[in-house]
Amino acid sequence: MFGDPKIGNESPLLAVAAAVAVGCISLWSNPQRRTNQRFFLVSLHVSLWLVLLYFALGGKGDASWLRVTAAVGATIFIPLWLLKESILDENETLARALLRARYWLAATAALVAICYTRFFIPPESTSQAPVFGAGYYVFIAGIVLTYLILSIEVTAQLREQSGISRMELQIFLLGGSLAAGAILLLMVLRTLLGFSWLIRLQPVVIIAFYATMVVAITTYRIFDARQLILFCARKLVVIALFGGVFYLVFVALRYLLPEPLAFFVATGVSLGISGWFNRRFPESMFSSYPRDIIARKAAYEAARRETHPEALERTFRSILMQWSQSDNAIILSGTTDTLEGSGESVDRNSSELRLLKELRWVTPERLKRERSSPERARLGEFLAAKRLSAAVFEEGPMMALIVGIGVPFSRQPITYPQVMQLVELASIIEGALTRSQLSVKAQRAEQLATVGLLGASFAHEIRNPLVTIKTFAQLLPDHHGEAEFRNKFFRLIVDEIERIDRLMQQLMDLSAPRAYSSEELELHAVLRSSLEVAGGRAADKGVRIITELGASPDKVLTDPSAAKQVILNLAFNAISAAEEMTGERWIRVATRNVEGGVEMAVSDSGPGISPEMRSKLFQPFQTTKSSGFGLGLAICSDILSGLGTPITVDPSVEGQGATFRVTFPCPRS
Repeated sequence: MFGDPKIGNESPLLAVAAAVAVGCISLWSNPQRRTNQRFFLVSLHVSLWLVLLYFALGGKGDASWLRVTAAVGATIFIPLWLLKESILDENETLARALLRARYWLAATAALVAICYTRFFIPPESTSQAPVFGAGYYVFIAGIVLTYLILSIEVTAQLREQSGISRMELQIFLLGGSLAAGAILLLMVLRTLLGFSWLIRLQPVVIIAFYATMVVAITTYRIFDARQLILFCARKLVVIALFGGVFYLVFVALRYLLPEPLAFFVATGVSLGISGWFNRRFPESMFSSYPRDIIARKAAYEAARRETHPEALERTFRSILMQWSQSDNAIILSGTTDTLEGSGESVDRNSSELRLLKELRWVTPERLKRERSSPERARLGEFLAAKRLSAAVFEEGPMMALIVGIGVPFSRQPITYPQVMQLVELASIIEGALTRSQLSVKAQRAEQLATVGLLGASFAHEIRNPLVTIKTFAQLLPDHHGEAEFRNKFFRLIVDEIERIDRLMQQLMDLSAPRAYSSEELELHAVLRSSLEVAGGRAADKGVRIITELGASPDKVLTDPSAAKQVILNLAFNAISAAEEMTGERWIRVATRNVEGGVEMAVSDSGPGISPEMRSKLFQPFQTTKSSGFGLGLAICSDILSGLGTPITVDPSVEGQGATFRVTFPCPRS
């Protein structure tokens, strides 16, 4: 603490201004919070010590300034201890805290008393030849022991704490121990080495300590010790790298180039190397966690894969819970005054949500540290009611969004770097949900357009069998006695009703597809049972079914009912195509083993597929037949896409029919 009295040093006054400013800012930010109040008292105490240090450094041989400076420096321990107690218990009164600190007060009084003994600074000490007595070294040992015991006490209390109190204690222990240790080290080095200029570094240590503490304890941005250490270490490395490179380059070039030019070249080289370091070792390497990268990739993958808003919301909620290590997450979105999601709805224009929009993000710790207000109290109640540890408001051009995460299983508060990662995830979610909503609107518009086409097609398709039934019904009274007429009438009624039933079933499959789940099965068994069903129609139309089941093994991973429906649709389409031809009529169903699956090919002897039909082959209402909706292939495509199974059609060859290929995946061995 002591320097050469002949040395005048203005740095303590700068540190005084910094300490007072930081203390006032912390008190102004939230005057009701006891931690901020005691941080302000610590700031005033440190400011007093720095003022006394200034006079001690500029003294004229009078040891009284040195004694009072040392005495006040020793008593800084008490407000620091009270600050630590307020972190542990925000509701503890000053009287109770001082009563519990009675032993610390006695130890501090003993250290102060040492400063006014002749053993501290002997009478023969002068500014030109300063002498320190045995009491000086006892004083230093006492300060070291006091702060060592405090560090041990804080370390023990850390094990019993969680949440924001644990995090603030870590910063308190780390920052306070480093600051006190650095000051004591400077005192010892000053005494042993005799370098009086070392005393000038003490105010710098104080400023650094306050900068760390004000960020860690009094601001709304929550950091933990690990993040601060890594952040400061990275900044120090960048500064040291820049300064070292600049010095070496400047010294090397000043003899070759004019000094101003050498300065600019050295600056450019230093900036270039610093930029390379920033790119090679980005800040995320020092402040991020592996699960952040995993969550971001999962969010982008979900946005690319999912299209339905509800499924997308469920996926994003699962990602948020995994990322935050909690069992709760909400996503509330909307384009109106009401935001909905996660089975809940909130009024977007409420005072607490307007405040959330203004702040953009909020945590309970932020609300606790900042100046209180009725809106902040209601916003805190909102977080408590939803069981959230953080909430982010994201607003895009079309949609407003609230993303919230629950309390982590570790019970640790959400830190500022994690909040920024949540803001990034909220931005990804907002963009994905907006695109999903636009896709849904486009689908609805397409469905409305389809309704008109569907109405006309449905009326036409239903009218044909009804007209036939009506005509025969009108002829029935006159021809009732004819056996041939009755047989034909009964057969026609059954055929036409089956035709209507098939049309209705296709419409139902298209409008409300069933949910399928894959399982391991033998494809040939499903093929044989399906072809038995199709065999009756093929025989009635004079179409021969050829099977070439060459796959061995034939085990695949698919849904049996889905596979049967796809096989029947392809078989019926092939039979319909083959019956239009003269000569030999046939369809061929073949299987073979391919890489990763079993391929089923359905071919026919029909006219083939025209080039203009190939691009829209799997779209609804595409058909070249005079009857039917043209839904069979569209239904097959929808079913197979849901099962992750591709369906393709071979290129058209003149004089040959069509060949459709479906590759069913094999189970993993």
